[in-house]
Amino acid sequence: MTQLAIATDLDRCVGCLACSVACKVVNGVPIGNFWNKTLRVGPTPKEGGSGQYPDVEMYFLNVQCQHCENPECVKVCPTEASRKMPDGTVQIDKAKCIGCQFCVMSCPYGVRYLNEEEGVVEKCTLCQQRTAQGELPQCVSQCCGMARWYGDIEQGLESFQGPRGEKLGDFLNEFDESQVHKLTDTGNGPSMVYIMRDIKWQGVE
Repeated sequence: MTQLAIATDLDRCVGCLACSVACKVVNGVPIGNFWNKTLRVGPTPKEGGSGQYPDVEMYFLNVQCQHCENPECVKVCPTEASRKMPDGTVQIDKAKCIGCQFCVMSCPYGVRYLNEEEGVVEKCTLCQQRTAQGELPQCVSQCCGMARWYGDIEQGLESFQGPRGEKLGDFLNEFDESQVHKLTDTGNGPSMVYIMRDIKWQGVE
């Protein structure tokens, strides 16, 4: 079984927005919409701190389609335009999409939108047009901070590949299972993972 995903080391992400911009350019995402949003979480008081600078912390969080194991968007689609693929990604068949937006309303992460010009719903495809040719998703290949990594979650995070061909297990600082996080699971099983060692994980509610 395969489940393609992206792992992001939040300790390395500096919020430069290169991933968000590169995604918009390569996928022709309309102005005002995003397939990959970069959010600032915080600043929040450090545990046991005064709550005043410098006793505060913050991090940047990339939010996109989570290519869930059990996606709600697929369940509610009346035309089977949204579908789970053998590689674990969730894709949209635009020829079948009628723009009803049931999937938009069912997504726990708010990462789908209606392309009003085309009358179809769009979202992150994990750059299927690139990965099908053995390339990395654009957001991974353009990550100048070496924070984003791509691979098959079933093969283990250590095997994920970085922008210059490195393996995550050979490059990143050590982390344990307690330092690997996912966005809130509402029964859908998000696949994207986030590594954070020293700052308190807050995720997205």
